[in-house]
Amino acid sequence: MSRGTTRRELIPGPAGSIECAVDTPVGPVRGLALVAHPHPLYGGTLDNKVVQTLARSLAELGYLVLRPNFRGVGASEGAFDGGRGECDDLLATLDYAGREFGALHPASPPVLAGFSFGAAVQTRVADRLAFAEAAPGRMLLVGVAVKHFEARPVPRDSIVIHGERDETVLLADVLDWARPQDLPITVVPGADHFFHRRLHVLRGIVQYNWQR
Repeated sequence: MSRGTTRRELIPGPAGSIECAVDTPVGPVRGLALVAHPHPLYGGTLDNKVVQTLARSLAELGYLVLRPNFRGVGASEGAFDGGRGECDDLLATLDYAGREFGALHPASPPVLAGFSFGAAVQTRVADRLAFAEAAPGRMLLVGVAVKHFEARPVPRDSIVIHGERDETVLLADVLDWARPQDLPITVVPGADHFFHRRLHVLRGIVQYNWQR
């Protein structure tokens, strides 16, 4: 499948500039997607392989994808804030996207996607949007860090993917989080937290489930 282009921009944020990769689809834009990376203090950046896989999958589905670096990562200014400021960073990125690209998708709410810490932060972003009566579009969450950071309940149509052999975020803990929500979890057999040698499976799950 043909790929679109990727460029990097510095956009305004609450703690200073936010470095952001913008992935553009080949064909018409069907909407915006925001992808959040894993924990900044453990090497998480917008270049993480899982994050890139999510971004590429969504771009192939027609989304204009924004991948910001959280504060203190790469060229993003500021310092790690335990998830609070990082939530503000994502909201600032959405505001920027709305101003710059809103004409491309006037009736389409943004897709929220994330990996590990970034997935947990996105659940807080969804809460903030819902409180402001601006509910997001579909959510795509991988390896949600439910034990290390408070993950809020998510909509029933969310796609939640987890590795069977994840030793960073145990599958049992994710199931405990999902059970009260009656939320299905897609488990990738043999996959660890970073989906080593399973990224193609992750991409296939996204492509398949998005059409349903």
